[in-house]
Amino acid sequence: MAIQLVVFDIAGTTVKDKGNINEVFRKAFKNAGIDEVKVEDVNEVMGYKKMEAIKILVAKYKTGSEEDQAFIDSIHDDFTRQMVSYYETTDDLESLPFAEEVFKELQSRQVKVALNTGFTREITRPILKRLGWGNAPFINEVVCSDEVPKGRPYPDMIKKIMKDLNVESADEVAKVGDTKVDMEEGFNASCGLIVGVTTGACSKEDLLTGHPDYIIDSLKNLASLIL
Repeated sequence: MAIQLVVFDIAGTTVKDKGNINEVFRKAFKNAGIDEVKVEDVNEVMGYKKMEAIKILVAKYKTGSEEDQAFIDSIHDDFTRQMVSYYETTDDLESLPFAEEVFKELQSRQVKVALNTGFTREITRPILKRLGWGNAPFINEVVCSDEVPKGRPYPDMIKKIMKDLNVESADEVAKVGDTKVDMEEGFNASCGLIVGVTTGACSKEDLLTGHPDYIIDSLKNLASLIL
């Protein structure tokens, strides 16, 4: 069955991530009194709904505090403030090579394009605004993790996109992302094609554990897998 919809992750997949998200995560934890969080542990939860990612890390570094919602909220609020400020002001915000070209090529072949993310809408908004993607004709929809009941690895975001864009069969959907949890999201949504990209948080070896159909090093190689 032909692919009718491609759902792309944002940070690390279509937007450059130079490690700033990981850095902000660790800074938010340090501000909350947990200053030993490792880079690799943060990378493990990249792609998750950020509230869930924080709970996972708190459970690892401060056992028992994962049930303290006020504590979790304080870290999440700090992370959100820092990320919004970063995306509103950084000179480093840019799309990954070939992202827009792929979006436009897919659209020219009547394949719908959507973005989803573990970020909240508050963080996502300045990314879309500064890249000119907010009302771009080559993006049909953007769904954020706080706009559905459950974020990745649950399929809620993909299911919402399918419903909104009138795509009936998951066999017609491709999921593209840079983390293992992106791959899991695709499997849980029963996507017809799942593609990992090595441009973000995870190495090829890490992505292989998510059992994608393909792993590519550049979005330049994506269209040939779909069209």
